[in-house]
Amino acid sequence: MGTRSPPSFAAVSKLAYWLDAGIRVPGTNMRFGLDPILGLIPGFGDAAGAILAGWILVEAVRLGASRATVLRIAGNVAIDAAVGAVPLLGDIFDFAWKANLRNVALLERHWRRRIGQNALTARSCAPDLWRGCYGARIARAGDSADALAFHALSGA
Repeated sequence: MGTRSPPSFAAVSKLAYWLDAGIRVPGTNMRFGLDPILGLIPGFGDAAGAILAGWILVEAVRLGASRATVLRIAGNVAIDAAVGAVPLLGDIFDFAWKANLRNVALLERHWRRRIGQNALTARSCAPDLWRGCYGARIARAGDSADALAFHALSGA
């Protein structure tokens, strides 16, 4: 496979970014995604968010993630779905928890251990009008998720 991540990894990275951090609150470094917005739709929204989060779990299995990694991802999906189902509190939780970025970071850690440390290194920042320079840190998701989001957006 070389040093590049598989296409499905890039796809789940993009999905996680848009679900958890695709929208920046103007004038701040705070980011949120479509997951808390979907959660505002009674019944359907939380189910749709859980299904989309489940796709990351399926891809982790498909990519050969370890049992421990798959169980941690499943736990994050379950917590996100359970707490996310609580009206209003769940939407606030989704804004802060960012389970999808956490899960992609877990998958990245597995991938790095499997094929080497430099496998998912994002290329240097090359700003343009669409993606800009992804430098802001995503709250509570960690540096690894930042690198993944930039990696997914830059097509590196």
